[in-house]
Amino acid sequence: GGTWGRKRKRRCAGRGGGSAAAGPAPGGTGGNREGTGGFVSLLSQRGPAAPDSPSRRRESGGSAPPPLPEEDCMRLNPSFVGIALSSLLAVDLWASKRLGVCAGEASAWGSARPLLKVVEVSGHGIPWLLGTFYGLCQSDSSAAREVLLNLLFALLLDLVLVAVVKGIVRRPRPTHNKMDMFVTVSVDKYSFPSGHATRAALVCRFVLHHLVLAVPLRVLVVLWALIVGVSRVMLGRHNVTDVLFGLLLGYALYSVVEYCWLSPLNAPALFALWTH
Repeated sequence: GGTWGRKRKRRCAGRGGGSAAAGPAPGGTGGNREGTGGFVSLLSQRGPAAPDSPSRRRESGGSAPPPLPEEDCMRLNPSFVGIALSSLLAVDLWASKRLGVCAGEASAWGSARPLLKVVEVSGHGIPWLLGTFYGLCQSDSSAAREVLLNLLFALLLDLVLVAVVKGIVRRPRPTHNKMDMFVTVSVDKYSFPSGHATRAALVCRFVLHHLVLAVPLRVLVVLWALIVGVSRVMLGRHNVTDVLFGLLLGYALYSVVEYCWLSPLNAPALFALWTH
């Protein structure tokens, strides 16, 4: 009886020990699974709300947004010069449109449009070229031929320079302009600078320096040059800055003509053509 009782106690102890040793394993494994599952579900709930870091985007294969183009960056961060030029351009367009009172027959001063078109023809290049060439052919004085030949050279230089600048800048004419100009060429579709204003300033300075005129006539020559410039804006042909730059360019162009003045000494072949 004692032996059987001790064996039974050992078997019970072995079962209890096995149960005690094996019990925590299933319970512990289940607990770990439940804990892991809860943690993963928590991350899945929180994950989309958290912002992605750049490193995580690179690891996930997502590409960064492309950088802005350089011109967009310049618009977003304009310089002081850019702001000043944009403001000047806006004021120029506004003032040119307000001053274009003869741009069409239905404009505020539309009845004065025919008179201003006469002023336009008086500053056109073709009448000046033809008139200078005719005077050069009919002149019998060597001094007069010298002045007229240099005037012809100045007019041709003016045409070439204005055409080059217009082709480079390519500024369109004002939108309210009515394209009914006298004898136009392809370059005349551009606005900057005003060829009429350039020619008026050049001829005005040339005449005042090389013709002996009374004071009233000299005042009329200056007024003619100014009226030609103003008429370009009133007719809607040009903006204000086109005319202002044209006047300055014509004034400076005369200095170039004076520096390159043609005379029988430095250009005898040209004067030989006009010797009767």
